[in-house]
Amino acid sequence: DFLCISLVNGYTQLRYNLGDRTVILQTPQKVHTNGNTWHLLNAGRVGNEGYLDLDGINVTQKASPGMNALDTHTDFFVGGVSSLNLVNPMAIENEPTGFTGCIREMVINNRELNLTVTDPKGGANIGDCDGTDCGYTMCKNNGTCQVVNSGFSCSCPKDWTGTKCEQSIHCSQHMCGSHALCIPQPSSFSYTCACTLGWTGKYCDNKIKFYIAKFVGNSYIKYTDPFYGKRDLQYSRLSLNFTTNQTEGLIVWMGKSEDEDNDFLAIGLANGTLKVVINLGERISVPLMHRKYFTCSDGRWHFTTVVQNQTCVKVYLDEELILFEDIDPQRKYTALNYGGICYFGGFEIGRKVNIVTTGLFQKEFIGKIKDVVLFQDSKKIQLMKAEGYNIHDGNSGN
Repeated sequence: DFLCISLVNGYTQLRYNLGDRTVILQTPQKVHTNGNTWHLLNAGRVGNEGYLDLDGINVTQKASPGMNALDTHTDFFVGGVSSLNLVNPMAIENEPTGFTGCIREMVINNRELNLTVTDPKGGANIGDCDGTDCGYTMCKNNGTCQVVNSGFSCSCPKDWTGTKCEQSIHCSQHMCGSHALCIPQPSSFSYTCACTLGWTGKYCDNKIKFYIAKFVGNSYIKYTDPFYGKRDLQYSRLSLNFTTNQTEGLIVWMGKSEDEDNDFLAIGLANGTLKVVINLGERISVPLMHRKYFTCSDGRWHFTTVVQNQTCVKVYLDEELILFEDIDPQRKYTALNYGGICYFGGFEIGRKVNIVTTGLFQKEFIGKIKDVVLFQDSKKIQLMKAEGYNIHDGNSGN
């Protein structure tokens, strides 16, 4: 399998093969090769349907029946490869040659690759393209960079300030404490304080303890499993109690959630119904929905357990077996390689649930969670000892 973007006779070309056939897309217009024109390129695939967009002109290849997963286990190469004989002959039209030019602002699956001296795994014969102290990312939030004698200077848009336009003017004189992040609210010309775990209050200056975690909508907990290296990942188990009066929300996501190929086990609500999704290697799992009765959004406590035995999944709700399904009778993938990461209620500030989960869940969780147990552990996990923001003490008023 491969995915390759190249220049062919002045045109941009995308080629990929998921195991059955090579798909070729080419832009209708040529790129400027005068050395001073930047082009914006978007390319990729959803399943086996490809898209290629150069400066806003889009080319797509409609999907036809066939394979829909890209199985590659190589490094990611930009601008060239360590050895030209690594290149699949089907990935290019002519003889392979390295790229001559400049590349910047490279984003793969919503994550930017830092094309710097230190971040890549390796490389050769790379120079600084901009040649000044400005570079393309020095000034954040659409600030304009100017070279000055001492280095650079940023001219910032109206809502931003700081040497790199990195600070919102609404947070320039904030009163959030040391256990908080300032979150600008431009529409009301103000800000709110996002409290780290164990702190609450308007300015996050009140210390709290909790055993029941209360999520208010812009909250999340990220728990790192200290026993991950010793787990048998072919036999996973997760159980917890939750209560909510909302019909939508992500309760828990076991998985790193860094890119589309990460394994995960997720529990949440959709239309008031319990929804479980599990991916053991290819993001093709059918969401498992419980449609018998709509009781999960009634403000009562509900106990749910999800058990994964290789490709067989059992879901219990209030100690009743509500789902039992073999998600892959072929047994192609049987282990939940979740990276030891569990998210509760949502993801990091600024990462929207519907985007990270590619629409599997629509919103962050609003409600309470308690009694979380991983695998067959004898103890509940201590949510207080994880990391997160905007978690309140749910012990009162139960």
